[in-house]
Amino acid sequence: MNIANKVSIFRILSVPLFIACLIYYSEENDFLRYIALFIFMLAVFSDAVDGYLARKTKQRSPIGLVLDPLADKILLLSAFVGLRMIDNFPLRIRFPLWVSLIVVSRDIIILLGVIVIYLLRTKLDIYPTVWGKLTTFFQMLAVIAVLVQLSFSCIFWTVAVIFTLISGFDYIRRGLKLLYDSNHYE
Repeated sequence: MNIANKVSIFRILSVPLFIACLIYYSEENDFLRYIALFIFMLAVFSDAVDGYLARKTKQRSPIGLVLDPLADKILLLSAFVGLRMIDNFPLRIRFPLWVSLIVVSRDIIILLGVIVIYLLRTKLDIYPTVWGKLTTFFQMLAVIAVLVQLSFSCIFWTVAVIFTLISGFDYIRRGLKLLYDSNHYE
């Protein structure tokens, strides 16, 4: 296993610590919000590091193609659900329900699409798109803005939702094209 994959695994393993900080947060234990922020920022940094290492050392691997986006999804879905559903957080530092629903729904639709394409085609090339990368970037910024309690966090989550919708429609379009192309030639 190469170093980039180990960094992705680190990101996955950081999620339970992040969630624990969110669950045990209270106004009296505000330091847990800062620990959650630190863990999240470390995970975001590790995302950049594993991508850089994989490219620089030319150690892209089939497991890395799955681990990296999986780590991102686990981290971001945990953040969007946790920062919405955990009652200990005041409303000023929680995502609105519609934001979390859009983020989670897009990822469920993508997952279901991947399963359908895999079952029908048996070969599936997974690679990130510009829209997907922008979505991940703005979702990460939105989580950081909420944890920092920026008064204008809504700007970050609105931009994140816009990119989430654009990338979601792009993935659906690409998935339908793959299905059409494979069925058209058979």
